[in-house]
Amino acid sequence: MTKKQLIEQVSRKAHLTKKATNDVVETFLSEVGRSLSKGEKVVLSGFGTFRVIRMKGKTVKIPNTEKFVTIKSHRSPRFTPGKKLKRQVLK
Repeated sequence: MTKKQLIEQVSRKAHLTKKATNDVVETFLSEVGRSLSKGEKVVLSGFGTFRVIRMKGKTVKIPNTEKFVTIKSHRSPRFTPGKKLKRQVLK
């Protein structure tokens, strides 16, 4: 499902205009991103948890060129699904 398809479905089911639904979705995504950028955890009960983890720097070998590249330490977003979402997917 794309963001456009999500907006269309939510718009239809919530009886909202596509513009209003787009504004809600964009605001939601913006706020989740803002919270994660501050290092906060975002918990959506029944859906899952978004969090940021710290990845250590490392040196890796690129298989096709046999060269070694150093990757700096960085932060990376992670998602852990909630019980309700897991059950829904397993149906």
